[in-house]
Amino acid sequence: MTPTVSASGLSLHYGGTRALDDVSLRLTQGVTGLLGPNGAGKTTLLRVLATAVSADRGAFTVLGHDPGSAAGRQEVRRRLGYLPQTPGFHPDFTAFEFVDYVAILKELTDRTARHREVRRVLDEVDLADVRGKRIKKLSGGMRQRVALAASLVGDPGFLVLDEPTVGLDPEQRMRFRELIARAGEGRTVLLSTHQTEDVAMLCHRVLVMAAGTVRFDGTPAELTARAAGHVWNSAERDPGAKAGWRTGVGSFRNVGDPPPGADLVEPSLEDGYLLTLDGKGAEVATA
Repeated sequence: MTPTVSASGLSLHYGGTRALDDVSLRLTQGVTGLLGPNGAGKTTLLRVLATAVSADRGAFTVLGHDPGSAAGRQEVRRRLGYLPQTPGFHPDFTAFEFVDYVAILKELTDRTARHREVRRVLDEVDLADVRGKRIKKLSGGMRQRVALAASLVGDPGFLVLDEPTVGLDPEQRMRFRELIARAGEGRTVLLSTHQTEDVAMLCHRVLVMAAGTVRFDGTPAELTARAAGHVWNSAERDPGAKAGWRTGVGSFRNVGDPPPGADLVEPSLEDGYLLTLDGKGAEVATA
């Protein structure tokens, strides 16, 4: 499949901080999850791909367009949708007015056609009945849906979402997952999140970043498989485990290098993620 995004050797420094270090990747249609601890470089990578900042070295294309030139950058911006971690809402705007403002920035100049597009994306995120309500009166979940609607203006082929479910309660997060899954049908979505559940339920592929580099690139099943043979139950907390916690049934679940005769259990995606950050786990083929 022809990649929507192709990046090679992306590097970026902020003073003495290495935010990106020789990052290369290819993204195709569907939802790709981006996992990593705070400071891993996830938001920096998203901002580079969204053309919000420029890398010091390396190059990338989006839908065949190179943002290295002003004309190419303009073409990329016309074809992408971006939901930053902290959307810049004007609280006195209504939901309709905010999305309409974004549509104007995306060069939808015909007023009738633009308003039709604004109504379409608000309908898509189930906000048609509150489109005239001021953003400051909306719940946190509804505000996130307004931001998602704005990112969908113009039916972008590449959608960049930075922590879209942060701060949402379980019901809101479940609803947002449904919207993201729908958005990933027929387009490429890059979803940065701390929620391994989101990746397990939504993504056909996952990238793990740490210290500005990509530590893993493969499927969620492959990431889970990295923890095979490294998760076990015990009656007491194992001091040699990388991580361990008491479960709801009273036993302890441990992740790391098991002792001889350990009661091994099936790993989860989160277990594979933890061991990847620690540089441990079984090696599997990456995409």
